[in-house]
Amino acid sequence: MLLAPLAFTLTFLDVYLYEPSLLPSYGICFGLTSAFAVILFYSGAFGGADAKALMCLALALPFYPKNLLTPLSGEASPISQVFFPLTVFSNSVLLAALTAFYMLLRNVFWRQKTGEKLFDGHEDESFGRKLLVLITGYKVPLEKLREKWHLYPLEDIEAAEDELRRRLLVVPKDEGRDAVLERLTNAIKKGKVQNTVWASPGLPMLIFITVGLFMALFVGDIVWIFVSFLLR
Repeated sequence: MLLAPLAFTLTFLDVYLYEPSLLPSYGICFGLTSAFAVILFYSGAFGGADAKALMCLALALPFYPKNLLTPLSGEASPISQVFFPLTVFSNSVLLAALTAFYMLLRNVFWRQKTGEKLFDGHEDESFGRKLLVLITGYKVPLEKLREKWHLYPLEDIEAAEDELRRRLLVVPKDEGRDAVLERLTNAIKKGKVQNTVWASPGLPMLIFITVGLFMALFVGDIVWIFVSFLLR
């Protein structure tokens, strides 16, 4: 409520007074960024704060501030010059993706330490679904899952022909967390499920967006740098 009006006022006046030809680009950047953020929010890939952060960023820094800074890569990418929030977003996604290596290593060490199967009870699940769970979550006791509000269950229980069937969740959602925990608790009490279940830490994307912003300002567009290196 405070940042958006202030960012719009300052940026609009700056563009209007010094580069009025960029006003249409300013509007397009904000419009596309807002649409992109809303789509990500309603698809469950983004939180509300993350979507609002991208919108405010589009109001405050629609273009790379080339008159003030020069990235370590040498020059701002063409995308950064006209659609800077997209560069910030791509940088933040790459940073968030690095957590997949941590998840994978953690699961490998857990398997070696306990000797238990990673997907016991999920033999009928597809390889792709197992792989996504393997790099986005890890196994924790149900008690810990109930206590830690930032942990989200990556599996659920569904009734099928008077039997309880475990299924993996690829995209956990906060809205149904309590209901899923209740179903898992009842299944464990009945001895249908072991006490250790799959869970995913709710990593705040806003942290990665913040780091991605600084990387975009001082290092550059990581995707563009990588692509440019391959095309040399």
